[in-house]
Amino acid sequence: MKATADAAGVKIVTGDTKVVQRGAADKLFINTAGIGVIPAGVNIETTRAMPGDVIICNGFIGDHGAAIVDARGELAMENTIETDCQPLNGLIQAMLAVCADIHCMRDATRGGIATVLNEFAQGSGVCMRLVESQLPVRPEVRGMCEILGLDPLYLANEGKLVAIVPAAAAESVLAAMKSHPAGEHACVIGSVAKAPVDRVVLSTGF
Repeated sequence: MKATADAAGVKIVTGDTKVVQRGAADKLFINTAGIGVIPAGVNIETTRAMPGDVIICNGFIGDHGAAIVDARGELAMENTIETDCQPLNGLIQAMLAVCADIHCMRDATRGGIATVLNEFAQGSGVCMRLVESQLPVRPEVRGMCEILGLDPLYLANEGKLVAIVPAAAAESVLAAMKSHPAGEHACVIGSVAKAPVDRVVLSTGF
């Protein structure tokens, strides 16, 4: 816990323990809650996406959701899939340092990338256009999804964010992300369009 807190630059200020009946918990479970402050002048709400903006993700998607399935042992996977759990505050600070006017940003946890993009599309009244060939999905995660009929766009992540960035700043934001350990695989996955409003559209190879 200390190592992770140090990496995130946060302090553990309090704690408590919970006693449960015998057999109710055979392992150590740690749950946390954090309090943070949005810097003055930063507005990354879901309502600010504009046509022409660029959609950027900081790396491979679906790792955490796939890791949970893999950990249950229901599939005999050749390669172990690891969660992407990691602090993102340092990466976000690096992004804001080169572009304080990032229009929207969210961590893509429960519901995955697709759910976040739907929030952006509906909040801003625009269309989020994704390009399937640009989506960063590990081969083992894609293979699991094909076997189980899952969509990596909806798998949970614990160390991924999606940012809507003005096109003029996309290159500098992407460079800043790639220079940070939590964003070394960052890439552009799509763009914002005027229509169809309130929709996320995926362009495939077919």
